[in-house]
Amino acid sequence: MGALAHRLADAVRETADMIVVKHTIFALPFAVMAAATAADPGWPPWRVWAWGLVAMVAARTAAMTFNRLADHHLDAANPRTARRALPAGRLSRRFAWTVTAAACLVFVLAAGQLNRLCLLLAVPTLAVLLGYSHAKRFTAAAHLWLGAALGMAPLAAWIAVTGSFAAPPLLLAAAVALWVAGFDIIYSLQDEAFDRSRGLHSAPARLGGRQALLVARALHAAALAGFAGFAVMAGGGPLRLIAVAAAGLLLVRQHQLVSPDDVSAVDAAFFTTNGVLSVVMCLLFLFAKMQAAL
Repeated sequence: MGALAHRLADAVRETADMIVVKHTIFALPFAVMAAATAADPGWPPWRVWAWGLVAMVAARTAAMTFNRLADHHLDAANPRTARRALPAGRLSRRFAWTVTAAACLVFVLAAGQLNRLCLLLAVPTLAVLLGYSHAKRFTAAAHLWLGAALGMAPLAAWIAVTGSFAAPPLLLAAAVALWVAGFDIIYSLQDEAFDRSRGLHSAPARLGGRQALLVARALHAAALAGFAGFAVMAGGGPLRLIAVAAAGLLLVRQHQLVSPDDVSAVDAAFFTTNGVLSVVMCLLFLFAKMQAAL
């Protein structure tokens, strides 16, 4: 019994590592921010929070596990990723396929518990999420595809609350998509030589590191404008504007940390600054809503 429990614990730990649970910090705060803004006045009911969280976790689990399956052989050939669970043999492809299928099913079921529009959009959403895994094989716009996948989180949260589309979440979704695409380009600087040798279409492999960073800066400037527009649509006020200003400072800092000739600080630029950005923006938007209710 003890051996079985140990194997189960190892499988759970390896699965959590495979889907990179800590990277949930990128999209989840924006989903929370959108849901809270959509519920005006008041707050979304607990039922929406609960099923929305289940849907987000399931969608991300399906997307990340499928991505690991699609990139299995590439990860095995790349020294940076060769120790991941699948190429290292700590998890099997059969197990990963089972996790992917189960997560897709849970996502559709959770969407159905939210409202009719969520259910109707569940399968197309999965198509976007899973389709990203093959995008870099044929287009350098794969970074934007990943951005669109994460940008759907705040839009989905808004629809979960209201059952309809609206301009504010569409703008926020576009801003998140541009932000993610920009920092994904920065992250992919680590694999510029590998991607080029394998014929993969990342922006650094296609354009070179220096030009790719210029593209990332342009994307982040546009993202910041989108964040500002959403802040105004959400009601404006000092706290929301401070949130946008903080995002701007963090984006500037991110670009100060990396250069085409030095990618040693990519992890700090990728995870730390972007994680802080999403959490700070979310908290300040929530505080702004609570302040307005007083």
